[in-house]
Amino acid sequence: QLQLVESGGGLVQPGGSLRLSCAASGFTLDTYAIGWFRQAPGKEREGVSCISTSGGIFNYADSVKGRFTISRDNAKNTVFLQMNNLKPEDIAIYYCAAGPVCPFRRGINYWGKGTLVTVSS
Repeated sequence: QLQLVESGGGLVQPGGSLRLSCAASGFTLDTYAIGWFRQAPGKEREGVSCISTSGGIFNYADSVKGRFTISRDNAKNTVFLQMNNLKPEDIAIYYCAAGPVCPFRRGINYWGKGTLVTVSS
């Protein structure tokens, strides 16, 4: 079965950090651009960041610049999203996606089911 599985979400205090992981099952990630998206309660899904097959990074959201960093480890078939200085406005379900190129103007082949991030004291 071909799927993406996110992990690493949870509850963190404002100013804290989390590292999300996106692991592929049934296929290899190294031929895909991988992106992170998020959907906050009552809002539409938005792009966060995308990393190309060569490691180039496209950031969708100005609100996460300087705080979130995307990276990939092809040997582990995993993409990461390091999130620092988390704020309450970062509360959302975070999804990873795989597609041909960043920023996915040619579509998305696979979506994960998401992992919840909650920021609260």
